[in-house]
Amino acid sequence: MGKTENKLRIFSALEVAKICGVVNQTAINWIKNGYLKGFTTPGGQYRVYAEDLLRFLDERGMKIPDELVNLLNDDVQWNTVLIVDDDRDINNLLKRYIEKRLPSFRVLQAYDGFEAGSIIAENRPGYVFLDIDLPGIDGHRLCKKIKEDPNFGKPFVIAITGLDIPEEEITILQDGADAFFAKPLDFEKICKTIKTFATQAGVML
Repeated sequence: MGKTENKLRIFSALEVAKICGVVNQTAINWIKNGYLKGFTTPGGQYRVYAEDLLRFLDERGMKIPDELVNLLNDDVQWNTVLIVDDDRDINNLLKRYIEKRLPSFRVLQAYDGFEAGSIIAENRPGYVFLDIDLPGIDGHRLCKKIKEDPNFGKPFVIAITGLDIPEEEITILQDGADAFFAKPLDFEKICKTIKTFATQAGVML
């Protein structure tokens, strides 16, 4: 489900006020003053998309209600995998292997961190294979961003690297990665890992 469909989740100003623990007028003022992105209906009522409310709360360090997080997490595509690796040969090999072994899964590809962020926000994949040594943005920073930004839906992150640095595994797992694989990749173990995470997410394979 893409972002356009996610945007159909809408709150009234009164609902925003209740979620944030403020009076209705405060929520309206946030929208009027441009602090909280919203729009008005033909009848003049204020409305806010769920993702914009989530971003507003997150940017201000306000408590995000579980019901709101769960609402957006329902849109995570648990049958979609994103491979983020600038090595196109490995990226393509892994894509073909997953598609062969897990034919019910959709596999997306990105070749740098910036492209990955856009794809995750738009497609909300349930699993992200993340090369640590990426052009454009450091893999460690991107891993933290994926795990901390509620707009990404908290996917499982499987870190991969060709760097011969023993500390990398410890560090990337501390950054929030759910699993780690060194290159050359063991594709069979990778597919088993996807299946394990899919089971944890309640996906029937």
